[in-house]
Amino acid sequence: MASGPRFTVKYRRRREIRTNYHHRLALLKSGQHRLVIRKTNKYIICQIIDYHETGDTVLAAAHSKQLLKLGWKHNCSNTSAAYLTGLMLGAAAQKAKVKNAIYDSGLYPSTKGSLLYAALKGVVDAGLDIPHTADIFPAEDRISGKHTKAKDLSKDMEAVKKKIQLNKGSVEPKVK
Repeated sequence: MASGPRFTVKYRRRREIRTNYHHRLALLKSGQHRLVIRKTNKYIICQIIDYHETGDTVLAAAHSKQLLKLGWKHNCSNTSAAYLTGLMLGAAAQKAKVKNAIYDSGLYPSTKGSLLYAALKGVVDAGLDIPHTADIFPAEDRISGKHTKAKDLSKDMEAVKKKIQLNKGSVEPKVK
């Protein structure tokens, strides 16, 4: 372990390999809202975040677990669920009067056709202006779920998509 008068301890989040501060600074200098898409083992989380010196503010958010309330019966971490979550975020962002953002990939590697880009396609299809190239999105068959054995996936996806467009992205939690 290095020590001595010339050794500087790195920031905790950099040591944990959770934040690339050079990349974050470049995104913050743009002055635009950030579209943040993160995945867990079970869910997809999409947020539109605005930077403030006192801390970041979430302007709009969508979680793939909200799809269950709209009648989604499938896995909440597949490509179709990612697209629908992005579509839900796009509708919620329009309610919050957000028109454009830049994509913040964090530390995820940029892989053509990945789950993250399916969520980005959902946000773009909802009407937000986000700089991108169309060839990075997954194929329509993968987004609609036609490549899987589940035959009802594409029907369920269309039904949930219509509900998102009717509700304009808001999924009200059940009050007990």
